[in-house]
Amino acid sequence: MTTAGSGTGRPGALADEIASAVLAHPSVVRLAGGAVTYLPGRRVVGVRADGPGIEVAVVLRLDGPLPGLGAELRERVRRIAGDVPVDIEITDVTLTQGAKEE
Repeated sequence: MTTAGSGTGRPGALADEIASAVLAHPSVVRLAGGAVTYLPGRRVVGVRADGPGIEVAVVLRLDGPLPGLGAELRERVRRIAGDVPVDIEITDVTLTQGAKEE
């Protein structure tokens, strides 16, 4: 399990930290199932952090250019994971300005 940048050494810490940071972005509606980190007894849906790079799958609110939003998310992930390859998969977009989905 990759834990670069998390500093805690506990399994899943990196995936959890990345998920929280990505969800905190105002354009992220929710994490999507395109990427998953499997842990004992649970999964972190929307983040795959168990390989040489990081994969994140999101549904975005369309309130800016998609390449720019992807770059912002990639930078958030790299602040946590370090200088590793980061793939952002935008699985869907919504035009609504409503609250984030749970």
